[in-house]
Amino acid sequence: MSDRRAPTPAPAPVIAVVGPSGVGKDSVMAALLARDPGIRPVRRVITRAPEAGGEDYQPVTEDVFAGMVAAGAFALHWQAHGLSYGIPATIDGQRAEAGTGVLVNLSRAVLRQAQDRFGTLIVLALEADEAILAERLAARGREDAAGQAKRLGRAALELPEGLARVHRIDNSGALDTAVEAALAALHPESA
Repeated sequence: MSDRRAPTPAPAPVIAVVGPSGVGKDSVMAALLARDPGIRPVRRVITRAPEAGGEDYQPVTEDVFAGMVAAGAFALHWQAHGLSYGIPATIDGQRAEAGTGVLVNLSRAVLRQAQDRFGTLIVLALEADEAILAERLAARGREDAAGQAKRLGRAALELPEGLARVHRIDNSGALDTAVEAALAALHPESA
C-alpha cells in the first residue's frame, strides 16, 4: 500500500489594498468583505489612539509595539505618518482558512517585502482625484491642515517595481463602481 496523501492546498493570496490617505481604503475593504464571503480581514496593530476612529485596529503603545516586534509577533511591520503599523503573524493561519484571500490595508512602501514574505500577493491600488482626496481628508478630521497637506503630498507616490499582480482602481466616484472593479480583478473568471 502506498502512502498517498492529498496535496496541501496553497494558502489563499494576500489581497493588499493600498493608496493615498483619503482614497477610501476602509470603505472599499468593508464593501468587499460584505460582498465576498471567501475574503477574511486582517486586523492591523497600530500605535494610534483608540479614539482616533477609522478602521478596526488593535491600538497599542510604542513600548508594547516594540515588545511585539522583539517577540516576532508580526509578519510585517513598518512606520508611516509618525505611527507604527504591524500585520500579525497569525495572517498565515488565516490564509490557510480563507477562500478568496485575506484582505489587508498595507503601505505602498512594504509591498515588495509583502510579496517576498507571502508569495501570492494581489495589489488593489486605489486612486482618486486630488480634489476628492483633499475633501475626504478634511471630512475625516484626523489631521490638521498641515498634516492633510503632508498626506496629499504623498498621494503621487508610485508603486514599487516588480510586483506580480497589480490592479489600479479609480475610487473617485461611486463606491459600488470601485468595488465592482475590485471584485472583477479578484474573480476574473466571473467578470
